[in-house]
Amino acid sequence: MAAVAAHHHLHPSSVAARTPTLGRRHRFSSLPLAARPSSQGRFSFRAATRVLTRAGSTGASSAASPAATTASSLSLEELRGGCTTWTWRGMRVNYLARGQGPPVLLVHGFGASVAHWRRNIGVLSESYTVYAIDLLGFGASDKPPGFSYTMETWAELILDFLEEVVRRPTVLVGNSVGSLACVIAASESSREAVRGLVLLNCAGGMNNKAIVDDWRIKLLLPLLWLIDFLLKQRPIASALFNRVKNRDNLKDILLSVYGNKDAVDDELVEIIRGPADTEGALDAFVSTVTGPPGPSPIALMPRLADLPVLVLWGDRDPFTPIDGPVGKFFSKLPSELPNVTLYMLEGVGHCPHDDRPDLVHDRLLPWLEALLPPAAGAVTTTTTTVV
Repeated sequence: MAAVAAHHHLHPSSVAARTPTLGRRHRFSSLPLAARPSSQGRFSFRAATRVLTRAGSTGASSAASPAATTASSLSLEELRGGCTTWTWRGMRVNYLARGQGPPVLLVHGFGASVAHWRRNIGVLSESYTVYAIDLLGFGASDKPPGFSYTMETWAELILDFLEEVVRRPTVLVGNSVGSLACVIAASESSREAVRGLVLLNCAGGMNNKAIVDDWRIKLLLPLLWLIDFLLKQRPIASALFNRVKNRDNLKDILLSVYGNKDAVDDELVEIIRGPADTEGALDAFVSTVTGPPGPSPIALMPRLADLPVLVLWGDRDPFTPIDGPVGKFFSKLPSELPNVTLYMLEGVGHCPHDDRPDLVHDRLLPWLEALLPPAAGAVTTTTTTVV
């Protein structure tokens, strides 16, 4: 089971990875002037140059109090009840909208869904209009038979969602593969569409296909090639997928991904396992794991030199480790691009927003407030951090 997880999550990040040039799209020209970014409240790049290697207050560790993961958490029933659908190219896409104020769009990672933001939506919606979307092939969104999932397709979905549903300049917040989809979308958009970018342990690709400079992936390559071959045999793929989504196996995988083990509760297992039982989930799994890796963030990030970017990275991520090619690239990025702010989160794994939402909010909320003045009358959360 760990090998299958590694196949997806040990993402390639070599600059040599092939990055298709899609051509920057200048969208949102039809937006009213009032919906376009103004010069007021503009983010200060000078303030964004700090690179901190400690997160939270002094003494932060991997041991989290129950309040660190349960405060303002929304129930699955509340999240599901707040969702609606949007039709994209004839397919249904599930999304949630909550709160008032400048818009923020949350984009989940591999195998996750809107509900993976259960511990963030409530807090963020106090000051912002929060949108959370199920990417095609995941969650409650359609999983069309025979569909070829790619990073570029998900980026197109995000851009069309901004244009057709949100219709205002938006901050994109993504985790893992969702982060990479946001990077691709931002690189192909005008600043009238994307106002800022927040990356939580960004993936280097949809899977391991690109040429990489990571001994861990090279060591696993023969096994990963074998898994690719086996996944293309449907009976074998079905049996393997059923084992992966077994509750006990799934919980073991999640425990290996999270730094804060208390955050791996029965609800989290259900968030990942539930959609895996729906029609088309197996095809989406196989297509994602065996398909092309997509554009590399290493090639795309320099295109975003004029966009405010916040990078939050859990230092106990076994899938995109900070000492791997992707992690090393992002750790050095603030010294090369002054629009990028990086915070390392101690004792945190691959999904910081659900692993230690308190540490994520400590960094995210002040950054958003500097970039997007909260809605009038909204409750503003104040945090004090000792560095």
